[in-house]
Amino acid sequence: MIEVKICLLCFDISNNSLGRTALLASALATRHEVEIIGTSRNGDIWYPMRNIEIPIRIYPWSRYPAFFSTIRKMVREMDADIFIACKLRPTSFGIALLKKWFTDKPVMVDIDDWEAGFYYHSGFWGRVGRFLNFSNPNGLPWTWLMERLVGFADSVLVSNRFLQNRFTGCLMPHCRDTAALNPDKFDALEIKKSLGLEKNRVIMFLGTPRAHKGVDDLIQAVDSLDYPDIRLVFIGAESSFDPQRNKSFSNQNRVVVLPKIPFDELPKHLSAADILVVPQRDTTDTLGQIPAKLFDAMAMAIPVVATHVSDIPEVLGGNGYLVEPGKPEELARTLKHVLDHPEEAKEKGLQARQRCVELYDIKVMETKLQSLIEELTTSP
Repeated sequence: MIEVKICLLCFDISNNSLGRTALLASALATRHEVEIIGTSRNGDIWYPMRNIEIPIRIYPWSRYPAFFSTIRKMVREMDADIFIACKLRPTSFGIALLKKWFTDKPVMVDIDDWEAGFYYHSGFWGRVGRFLNFSNPNGLPWTWLMERLVGFADSVLVSNRFLQNRFTGCLMPHCRDTAALNPDKFDALEIKKSLGLEKNRVIMFLGTPRAHKGVDDLIQAVDSLDYPDIRLVFIGAESSFDPQRNKSFSNQNRVVVLPKIPFDELPKHLSAADILVVPQRDTTDTLGQIPAKLFDAMAMAIPVVATHVSDIPEVLGGNGYLVEPGKPEELARTLKHVLDHPEEAKEKGLQARQRCVELYDIKVMETKLQSLIEELTTSP
């Protein structure tokens, strides 16, 4: 095996896009020299990944025309045998293509979201306004252009089948280190006690709460449940998030928002969950998205309640509970069933973990990535 130097470009190191980039970097670092570079809107590293051991180099983000100087600097200083652009964004894929055109070094693009889809939910005039946003390096016109340039990549990875149908490429779902995310390593009761939840059954939402992720549906569903011991716990929310903004929510004391945590503390906090909910809505934001938290829950044998969106049913493989998106009443009924049948839920959680170990462990990703790297380094 030949060790090569690999540079991964993250389109914004200050947000959750660093999660997938860091996952790929960790899978590659077992065999190769790896570095992550990218722009940062706030000048810092996304909080959950601040303890990552992979080297990270940050470049300033700004609008055009000032951003041209950053592009020149990045292209000049980037040094690797292979470049992996994470997401179809100008500040990752666009810059990687420039480096390829100047040096003929191979470029792989990893597509884990339909980036243009995030802009298309705003209606006709909203899309027109976004398409005229030329000063933003990652605005809609430049992001739209990146989709048209996919064919210039030497290799394409996609995280789900919607993206594979749209862009072709090798299917590379999110994976997890199931040795680290192992429920046997944690005492759930003690961790609940440390979080002030020792007398509660915990329904957990993990990640940044946004409308397309079905947060309002989840709050409405939990509000309708007649169980005094349940708590709806949010992990990963911004400090500005207010789950009680809906004044009709009648059980304000049921909601707990925990502070942001580093990624290496995630397994401990996850072990406090009795149910993890992934209530994605069916929108252009979610069509090309497969939530990474689904794999976290599976690895930790947490029973999952999720919606029929994207590849979620395929990933769970029958080892979870599925509801229709945007149906809080159905979500409430399913949550009630899970709460009323704890042994059944526990068994589904254990089966989901076994599926994760077999199909979605990080070693599976390591093997697939190594095969692709060998193709790039041995091709004429």
